[in-house]
Amino acid sequence: MTKFTAIFILIFALYLSLETIPSFADVTESQKPEVEHLLEFVESSNCLFERNGSQHDGKEAAKHIKRKYKHFRDQITTTEEFVEFSGTKSTISGKNYLIYCGNNEPIESSVWLLEELTLFRNQS
Repeated sequence: MTKFTAIFILIFALYLSLETIPSFADVTESQKPEVEHLLEFVESSNCLFERNGSQHDGKEAAKHIKRKYKHFRDQITTTEEFVEFSGTKSTISGKNYLIYCGNNEPIESSVWLLEELTLFRNQS
């Protein structure tokens, strides 16, 4: 085994071990139902989600948002931060996600999600 290979294996093993370290932050227990509701709202939506120029259905969008939530969980302490870190824009390009519902003009996903959060809170 070359020195380069050994270093690569060591770095990769360290990366994998970091993926299993539990997060120390997350939304409060009282806000978890809000996050769950927003994820279900996205997943069951008939709207299209545009991410970096590609459109996705609700199930694909929810899967992507869940991955981002898992990645940023240690930086998220409120439902609003969940929206900001997981459902607003591309981390790579910085482009805002857009939502296309029917014949309506596209709307930024942050606006769409925060409107739904407000409706959910008013019904609770």
